[in-house]
Amino acid sequence: RPTYGVILYQEQVMQIAQVLAGYTLGGADLLRRAMGKKKPEEMAKQREIFVEGATSRGVDGKIATHIFDLMEKFAGYGFNKSHSAAYALLSCQTAWLKAHHPAAFMAAVLSSDMDKTDKVVNFIEECRSMGLSVLPPDINRSDYDFTVLDDRTILYGLGAIKGAGQAAIEGVVESRTADGGFASLKDFCRSIDLQKVNRRVIDAMIRAGCFDALGPNRATLISRLPECMSCAEQGRRAESAGQSDLFGGPAILSEAPVETAALPEWSDEVRLAGEKETLGLYLTGHPIQRHVQELRRMGVKRFSEIIAEQGDSGNGGNGYGRRNEQSVLAAGLVMDIRTKNTQSGRMAFVTLDDQSGRVEVGIFSEEYRQYGHLIAHDRLLVVRGTVGVDEFSGGFRMRAKEVYDMALARNHFAKGLSITLGAGDLQNGIARTLTEVLSPFREGRCPVLIRAGNAQACADIRLDPAWNVLATDELLARLDESLGGGKIEVRY
Repeated sequence: RPTYGVILYQEQVMQIAQVLAGYTLGGADLLRRAMGKKKPEEMAKQREIFVEGATSRGVDGKIATHIFDLMEKFAGYGFNKSHSAAYALLSCQTAWLKAHHPAAFMAAVLSSDMDKTDKVVNFIEECRSMGLSVLPPDINRSDYDFTVLDDRTILYGLGAIKGAGQAAIEGVVESRTADGGFASLKDFCRSIDLQKVNRRVIDAMIRAGCFDALGPNRATLISRLPECMSCAEQGRRAESAGQSDLFGGPAILSEAPVETAALPEWSDEVRLAGEKETLGLYLTGHPIQRHVQELRRMGVKRFSEIIAEQGDSGNGGNGYGRRNEQSVLAAGLVMDIRTKNTQSGRMAFVTLDDQSGRVEVGIFSEEYRQYGHLIAHDRLLVVRGTVGVDEFSGGFRMRAKEVYDMALARNHFAKGLSITLGAGDLQNGIARTLTEVLSPFREGRCPVLIRAGNAQACADIRLDPAWNVLATDELLARLDESLGGGKIEVRY
């Protein structure tokens, strides 16, 4: 974005050319462009036009040449120095704000790009690295933008909920201000204009966490929503029809609480899927969390680490960052998939999210033919490839060489699946249990190691290769259930 100084300089160049050398407005704009691009052949041509025009208007040729030289000299440093000075000032101001008012600064940054999910993901990770908490939206406290609760806490903005338009959010805030807050989901439905805030919007708000303080859990609130809306609509119809109570007063809306039985809360997987659908990200957790320690042992780097290393290396952008590109092993959930046909075959661009950030991964035709069947929304993928700066977007893009789902990654990278057995286990016919559990998964390459021992000694016993397994999440869960927790470990 040009700074005020650059704009002023450009206007002065055009005005000097028009007044002194008789340039038309279009000709003056061509001179401005030539000075900005600093092309010698174009500048020589413009010098001749400028001096000729100025002398024809009675200006001494030497003076006209001197003025053009001054304009050309200033063009050599005025543009970049005015930019650097302006950005240096902005850098100092924002650095001071971030250091002394971190919550307010980050709330403003989040609000400025709240419609760009990729940026919000990175900003929230930055908040966490700064020790700031970002709370889910709250129907009784959140405004349209992100707001500050205290020096270390930011409250999610209602405007960042997908499917909830600005008019709907403003209507909710107005009703809340007039009524002093909402006591329940039924109270909310009764207070707002259901023409502006329809069932789809309320459903999205519940899944985003807006009503967490007004009910047992999100599953129960979703189940109660139809009855709450029905009661509110029935009351409004009664008011519109002019119905009154037995004593001549206005119709009283049903005050009986909507008390369908409280349901068990959704699983983490379902709850987080609702957050991703409505906020575009996982806010109160992330499906990758249960795999973080294992991915670390596998050698996977987080996207925030990869991006920081790329920034430190000072890479220039040239497509996929061919200069100084970095080979990495990364993992993330599939957020978005774009495919296209090329002369060499079908390829895909896959956006992966690992909670610390998002990176687009290019899977070209040869790799797509080999790994395309693994690509699906919300699937955890482990990718080996090269990462670099994307010259088009200014962000980072990765080119995949190998792609695995979690089971295949264990199969490829693990040294073995270790099962620890105590003396009591060995005496209780554990062999039959292991045979039953392991048998359905024997199509893999991951060795099985039995760590057996007593108070005096222990040893690893490697099962015959015929018992190598595909170490899926299902197998690990079955082993945990059959043997008890803490006895299963994937070694890398």
